[in-house]
Parts: sequence; structure tokens; C-alpha cells
Amino acid sequence: MRPLRRPCPRRCYAAEMAGGVRRKSLVSTSPLWAKLRALWQEKHLVLFKAEYTLLVVSVLWFLEIGINVWVIQKVAYTEIDWKAYMDEVEGVINGTYDYTQLKGDTGPLVYPAGFVYIFTALYYITSHGVNIRLGQYIFAAFYLITLLLVFRIYHRTKKVPPYVFFFVCCASYRIHSIFVLRLFNDPVAMMLLFAAINLFMDGFWTLGCGLYSLAVSVKMNVLLFAPGLLFLLLSEFGLIRTIPKLLLCAGIQLMLGLPFLQENPVGYVSRAFDLGRQFLFKWTVNWRFLPEWLFLNRYFHLLLLVAHLLTLLLFAFRRWKRPGENIFELLKEPGKRKVPPQKSSVDQIVLILFTSNFIGMCFSRSLHYQFYVWYFHTLPYLLWSGGVKKLAHLLRVLILGLIELSWNTYPSTNSSSAALHVCHAIILLCLWLAPPLTAAPAETQERKHVKDKRH
Repeated sequence: MRPLRRPCPRRCYAAEMAGGVRRKSLVSTSPLWAKLRALWQEKHLVLFKAEYTLLVVSVLWFLEIGINVWVIQKVAYTEIDWKAYMDEVEGVINGTYDYTQLKGDTGPLVYPAGFVYIFTALYYITSHGVNIRLGQYIFAAFYLITLLLVFRIYHRTKKVPPYVFFFVCCASYRIHSIFVLRLFNDPVAMMLLFAAINLFMDGFWTLGCGLYSLAVSVKMNVLLFAPGLLFLLLSEFGLIRTIPKLLLCAGIQLMLGLPFLQENPVGYVSRAFDLGRQFLFKWTVNWRFLPEWLFLNRYFHLLLLVAHLLTLLLFAFRRWKRPGENIFELLKEPGKRKVPPQKSSVDQIVLILFTSNFIGMCFSRSLHYQFYVWYFHTLPYLLWSGGVKKLAHLLRVLILGLIELSWNTYPSTNSSSAALHVCHAIILLCLWLAPPLTAAPAETQERKHVKDKRH
């Protein structure tokens, strides 16, 4: 029988040391460990480097849950339009499909059919509109979903430093009020709109167009994004392949409005899509410094419309199209164009859509307080997309603060309205001076091409 050999202490120690080094090297080379170490080393830059957007917005999103609960519990609800919404949909529930006969406390029903269906569901969920506290929590959920969709856009673009999102979330009393203290329909429309933009970014253009049309069916302001969307569709697909997507949008509107169109087609179209609707001077946020007669003047409205269309055309011809590209080439199929076709990058999609909406806001006949949500979440992106390098971070934040102050001044004053226009003019000028848009990288184009073939 062979005698047992005693292990050598020196060898065991060496083996243990080797194992320890191996385990240590495995830990130190793991991707998670590397990220955590980089995060710790750059902890003082977390709020300033765009690559940490996801980390910061995740913390803010969970913080917003508590903020919304606190606002609902501690701040008094203010009745403005909720009761009117419930009266309007109650008329439909009772069998009235003539839009000219549907009205609430604040006036006639002036929103498309999608609004009726969504708020009918809310009518039943909230016990015929009586359980307002439950309605507030539903709108808090809408707010959190909207933030998720908006934060995903900013995470994909990585253009805005993360500290700005503190102003987007916690600092805006007006936005929290619009969502959970007023229960307006504007947030519902914008939630659907941001969902559509996320689909566009991922290359699901047909599905995105369907969701975009649903957003329009809740409130017509979403049409301000339409010029930019049309430009993107023509750029991606050409005229022939864009037509089916436009028909889809129109078909959804027709299908949703069918019960009302059958009853009184002229009444439905004239009420739900009233482009000439007159606004009251007492509620205006942006034109307080004008005399009331000029504010109500139809020639002034026509001047604003012309300025709106001309500005859109200037941006389409000079800023949105790629260098060396003829804008009329967009009507052709991408494979038949002189300049080789390139898929739009996420930055191009977001910037064109946000700019299209912003131009409409600049030349609006009137802006009411709840309209702030139409462009609030797009402002940081627009400010950090500008071409003026000397526009320091502090000045950009100051512009955001002045805009917030203008929308929180009630009633609006000559100074608050003028300040709002000055801020709008600065942002518009910066967008005009922005560098040319770049196309998506080649591998991204291949991935988008596969998605476009499926959708």
C-alpha cells in the first residue's frame, strides 16, 4: 500500500493565490463591474454626460410616482372641463349622434370621435364621472406613461444633459396641474403622439401612422406634427408608397367618426375639425400685449397662417432636406433618386417632428394654459439641437425657466406674453442655424429596412 503524500503548503498557497487572482480578474473584467467602476469614477459627471440619461431618468421616473400621489392627495382638484367632458359623452351614451346637439357646461363638443370613445370609457370607470379621485390616478398613470415614452426618445438621441430632466419632471407645476388636477384631454392626445414617435424611431411607420391618427382623433392640435411627418414619409418611401399610409390615417378618422357622419356629416366635420374656431382674449397666454380687436381680427389670423406656412416651407427646403438633395426628388421612389437614398436617423425623425410642432406653436392664434403640454416635453431637445454654440447651458436653462414662468403667470400679462415670444424666437433662430442633419449609420439602415419590409 502506497503511503499518503502530504500536500505541500507552498503549492497549495500558490494554487489558492492563482485561483484568487483568476476570480478577481473575472470580476474586474465583467461588463457590469466595468460599468459600475466607470460610473463611480465619473460620479461628478453623471448629471452632465448624456450617456447617463437612462440612469437619471429612471430615478426621476420613480420619484415622479411619489410626486403625483402627493399632488393628488394634498393639492385641491380644480374643476374646469371634466364635467363638460362627462356631459358631452353622456349625450352620446343617451343616443345623440348629431355633433351640433352635443354640449357641456363650457360649450359645444369640439373634439373628434376618438375623444368621445376614450372619455366614454373614463365615464364608466369613474362611476359616471363622479369618482374624480380615481380619474386623477388614471391621469397620473397617463403622465407616467408619457414620461416613459419621452425619456425613451431622449435616451435614444442622447443630446440633452441629464440634469435638464429635473426641470422636465419636478419643476413644472403647470404640467402636473394639466394632468392630475385638471384632467384635460390634451395629455391623452400627447401620450398617443409620443407613442407614435417611438414607433417611427423603431421603423414601424405604418403602425406609427395608425397611432398618430388615433392621437389626432382625441385632439386636433396633433396635426401640427403633420407637415414634419409628411416630409419624413416622403423621404423614407416616396409619394407612391406614402399614399397608403395617408389613406390609413384617413380611414381611421372615417371609421371612428362613422356613427356621427351618418347622422350629420357636415355637423361632425365642422365641429370636430373647426380650423376657424374663435378663441377668447381673456384666456390667451401668447397675445396679451395686443389690443383685443386685433387679437380677434381675421386678417391677423390670416397673417399668422401665412407666416406659419412660409416658415414650414423654409425649414423643409433649407433645413430638413439633406445637403445636395432636391426636395422634389422626395416624390420619387427612393431607388430612383439621383442622390442615393438614406434612411432617416433617430435624430432626424425627432428633430423634424418636434420642429414642425414648435413652428405651429410660434404662430398660433392663441395659446391657452392647457396647451403647454403640446410642446413642453420637446423644448429641451429643441434647445440642445440649436446651432448657436455660444448659447451656454445656463442660458438654455434660463430660457426654459422663462417659458415656464410665462405659462404659470395667471392671468397673463404684456410682459409674460412678450417674454414667451422672445424665447420662441431664440429657439427658432437656433434651429435655423443648426448644422445639417445626418443620415442613419449603415447597419441601422439595414435593420430599419427589414422592419419596413415587415410593416
